[in-house]
Amino acid sequence: MKEVVEFLAGEGILCRRFEGVEPQKLGSRKRVEIYRGVDTEGYYCFVIVVKKKSRILRKEAEEFEELHRRLETKMAAKIKRCFLLYEAPLCSKAAAWLQEKGWRLFALKG
Repeated sequence: MKEVVEFLAGEGILCRRFEGVEPQKLGSRKRVEIYRGVDTEGYYCFVIVVKKKSRILRKEAEEFEELHRRLETKMAAKIKRCFLLYEAPLCSKAAAWLQEKGWRLFALKG
């Protein structure tokens, strides 16, 4: 978690509170890391970290959006900022779709 916080801080995204969320609690069997936090402006943040070798496709991007919606429902609060930190090839259609939905995408070095 420390590396995620440091990476986001390097991008100018600071969170007052930051905690992990188990994907199983959101009904996901994906091998991803999920975090939620509150930024300095008081908005909720949703962070997904994906580390794998195969390409992230549009279908997976839609599943990330579904996890976002499930966490909003579980928290009963609106999550304003969504971030995808990935260490995998990202399909251009998936990237365009996520950016259209308001996600910010960051490639991790690995």
